[in-house]
Amino acid sequence: MIMITALYASMLGFIYIKLSKNIIRLRRKYNVTLGHEKHADLEQAIRGHANFSEFVPIGLILLACLEINNVHYFVVLSLGGLFFLGRVFHAKSFLKEKIDKSLRVKGMQFTFWSIMLMSGMNIFSILVSFI
Repeated sequence: MIMITALYASMLGFIYIKLSKNIIRLRRKYNVTLGHEKHADLEQAIRGHANFSEFVPIGLILLACLEINNVHYFVVLSLGGLFFLGRVFHAKSFLKEKIDKSLRVKGMQFTFWSIMLMSGMNIFSILVSFI
């Protein structure tokens, strides 16, 4: 069972819905069905959602691999938490009226570090299994 991954995936699902609703709200406000028609706030909402959609799958795949490969639960929880915080910070930066650059940078740093660490831990766990 991959319960830790399921927990983080579920929490990230709520953020995904929040980002989606933000786009819907702005599309209704401007009566825009496709694209952003040069509305900066709608473009910002679309890109925040897209970035989330681009990074979350690889993070969850790597996290699930750690769990399936029986990496210690504390490591899985910690790396999942780092990834989750990165996605929360990044999403919050895009939900503000004007993008909070420092929060965005912190979010991407947490996201990149967690992906790199999860990738490394997965490779390490594979190599150790051959010993």
